[in-house]
Amino acid sequence: MKQEVAKILSNIEIAKDIWKMELQTGLAKMAKPGQFIEIEVPPFFLRRPISINEIKDDSLVIIYKILGEGTLQMTKMHDTIDIFGPCGNGFPIEDRDVLLVGGGVGVPPLYETAKQYLKNGHQVDVVLGFNDQSQIFFEQEFKELGCKVQIATMDGSVGTKGTVLDAIHEQKITTSFVLACGPLPMLKALQKEYTEGYLSLEARMACGIGACMGCVVKDTSDHALRVCKDGPVFPIQEVVL
Repeated sequence: MKQEVAKILSNIEIAKDIWKMELQTGLAKMAKPGQFIEIEVPPFFLRRPISINEIKDDSLVIIYKILGEGTLQMTKMHDTIDIFGPCGNGFPIEDRDVLLVGGGVGVPPLYETAKQYLKNGHQVDVVLGFNDQSQIFFEQEFKELGCKVQIATMDGSVGTKGTVLDAIHEQKITTSFVLACGPLPMLKALQKEYTEGYLSLEARMACGIGACMGCVVKDTSDHALRVCKDGPVFPIQEVVL
């Protein structure tokens, strides 16, 4: 990990309240799929943890959603930005086909993960869940990579009506190894359905380096795990959700 002032190459809205920012940074050489960076957003004291969407030769792409004053302020940033990272443990790249499941702002870290599995010659099924059509993003980007993509919307405006699991069952996707990131109810449902794979947890973070113990979850042996340091990616049956 290191701290750096990165140059903002672009910062654009790609869906309702969803923004995509590309940063020119040396951290790109160190980053792995599923990791995140901590972003300083003046005048706020605490940094914002944002997952890495794509890793390029000399830049990182992040995707964020406007959820409060901090992320709203990020939409107005166009010159430089203070970051540190890459933080946490990312998704493992195993020698097998994979099912990637993302919900809402849990979708971004799956994109670079998909690139790595495809590069290694594996089939990648992608199931993305959103509330409605206005919130859908990155469907086409996954398709252009070569993934098989299914969409679930809670209101049925696009794809399967219901949850990502409804889409998995409807499309009869049989891949047993799953990597997922998204809201807690989605992760709980996947944990009940699958025994092989990894979950990336979302949590409020203060320090981002495991010192403050503000993002602790428990494993099945009742040991404390720090989402920012030990995670955010954990074996699917390791954590208690």
